[in-house]
Amino acid sequence: MQVSLPPIVHVVDDDSSVRSALGILLQACGFRVFTYESGSHFFQADLPAEVSCILLDVNMPGLSGLEVQEFLNKRQCPIPVIFLTAYGDISMSVRAIKAGAEDFLSKPVQKENLLKAVNAAHQRYEEAHQSRVQLDDLRYRYSLLTERELEVFHLVVRGKLNKQIAYELGNSERTIKAQRSSVMEKMQVETLAELVLRATQLGVFDLDKT
Repeated sequence: MQVSLPPIVHVVDDDSSVRSALGILLQACGFRVFTYESGSHFFQADLPAEVSCILLDVNMPGLSGLEVQEFLNKRQCPIPVIFLTAYGDISMSVRAIKAGAEDFLSKPVQKENLLKAVNAAHQRYEEAHQSRVQLDDLRYRYSLLTERELEVFHLVVRGKLNKQIAYELGNSERTIKAQRSSVMEKMQVETLAELVLRATQLGVFDLDKT
């Protein structure tokens, strides 16, 4: 039986006393903690692909927290970011949140507020990870369709009947019925509504344009 490890919190702050205090607090609450003295130090690390979040100081020498966030976004890093700062203002927090930050907390941060933000970030990471896994599986199933099955797939989700598809593709209705059945089986769906949903998730069908 595989034992699941506790979630990870990456603490990026140039103040060693802050790193130490946050590390002690978060470890006492059951998290694994990795600390970094700068954004550059953080980017040099080999990050484990596990449930995690980043506690990121805004004002640091070298790369600022907002610049670190910008680099993370460019790399499409899925790890949620929680900003910590003693000098934040409304415009700065708005910019961070608009760029995808999970939260923006002022130092000294209260334990309850910190844990609430960290737990929310970990939940967001897990949900996003599951969505990516499901989409990867869906794309794989879609790739299994033959060229003719793809044609049938796209006509079916647009509401075409078997006899209409047969006429359009120059096949018998019986052949189209078999191909449609194969499409449903490969896509692991039982109803037309489910197939339309999968097509929408794949981005190959737009309900608003039908």
